[in-house]
Amino acid sequence: MRKLIYAMTVSLDGYINAPDGGINWSPPDDELFRFHTKRVENTDVQLLGRRLYETMLYWETVDVGSLDADHLKFATIWKALPKIVISTTLESVGSNCRLVKNDLAEEISKLKKQPGKDIAVGGAQLAHACMKLNLIDEWHMFVCPVLLGGGTRYFPDQYETSKIELVETKTFGNRVVHLRYRRT
Repeated sequence: MRKLIYAMTVSLDGYINAPDGGINWSPPDDELFRFHTKRVENTDVQLLGRRLYETMLYWETVDVGSLDADHLKFATIWKALPKIVISTTLESVGSNCRLVKNDLAEEISKLKKQPGKDIAVGGAQLAHACMKLNLIDEWHMFVCPVLLGGGTRYFPDQYETSKIELVETKTFGNRVVHLRYRRT
């Protein structure tokens, strides 16, 4: 069965964005960008909440002639990746996307039973909903050496206690540490 993987960059104090919503504190260096590209390449479908969907539209519309080789590779992979946008406020989504407005648990259950590569979930609110439904199989945290003091938390405030185990770590040249945990 395919795994549902929650991967986000996170501050040392547990936030995925600053109090003002900004993410300019966490730009990936070239090494980390290539790592993210490989991770997306090993994914069959991306689940996104509205805010992350709107942020990632950049990769759908960017002038590919302006991109270096690494960014062009990512844009090509991202455009080809099927995406499911979970939103009650959007009325439509772009090409290679499907809009889902309800029954998250059923949607993910169907996806997990299909053959293929893993499923990624991005966006804290959507991932929090998945955690509360006990659907996430792996957590990938890219911990930046910064303290933000507020913002949107990587983990929801309340969720069922889960036993997890650390299965991989990697430190990048920019001092970001990748922590990969899975449900035991």
